[in-house]
Amino acid sequence: MRNFKLTVEYDGAAYCGWQRQKNGPSVQQILEDAAGTVTSGKVKIVGSGRTDAGVHAIAQVASFRSETPLAADKIFRGINSLLPPDIVVKNLEEVSLDFHAQRDVTGKTYVYRICNAPLRPVIGREYCWHVRVPLNVDAMREAAGKMLGTHDYSCFCATGTDVADRIRTLRNIQVKTGANGMLEITVEAKGFLKYMVRNIVGTLVEVGRGKRKPDDMKDIIASRDRKIAGATAPAQGLFLKEVKYSKV
Repeated sequence: MRNFKLTVEYDGAAYCGWQRQKNGPSVQQILEDAAGTVTSGKVKIVGSGRTDAGVHAIAQVASFRSETPLAADKIFRGINSLLPPDIVVKNLEEVSLDFHAQRDVTGKTYVYRICNAPLRPVIGREYCWHVRVPLNVDAMREAAGKMLGTHDYSCFCATGTDVADRIRTLRNIQVKTGANGMLEITVEAKGFLKYMVRNIVGTLVEVGRGKRKPDDMKDIIASRDRKIAGATAPAQGLFLKEVKYSKV
């Protein structure tokens, strides 16, 4: 038995998310079908975590086991030859059998892109949230700083989620400005709750619009109530940027 690690980039617009589902095509399904064809066997690919419908990835990490005798570079080329234009394996390497793409994660970084300009963008509109009203970036940065640390983040968890342990550690949140009104909100943690990043972004945007104050963040987190936090930001602006591991 051999173990392979993949780094995958994908445009999530056409998929119901990372995880294989009955209600539509998923990134996992497409990759498993391609890897199974190349290795001539059934393949189960494990991702570092789920991304929701419409969310993109710059560097999702996954792993799978196979008894194939093929060299890693041939598997790499073979899988890519079978993938649609909106998914690509950027790297594939053989790793030790004890590596697991999900269990061994030590950190994840997501980036959310906002176009904060009077006119909606045409080019690149699929990869950002257009917010027409001018945002107070300084206030957003102040609010972001108050979200850091280890807390019960139920206020940012999707309603109906059955995860019992909602304590997470937010290590870093940065709000950066770019050209043509583009903002990037980068969030780093070991792990996230469902919709957590999008709900954080939605809340920060409400701060930026003056609907909330930065000091409100502590009360929002303490409430552990999803209804108290801001609206969920649209999926198309979110990218899984990096997954970190202590071993490979």
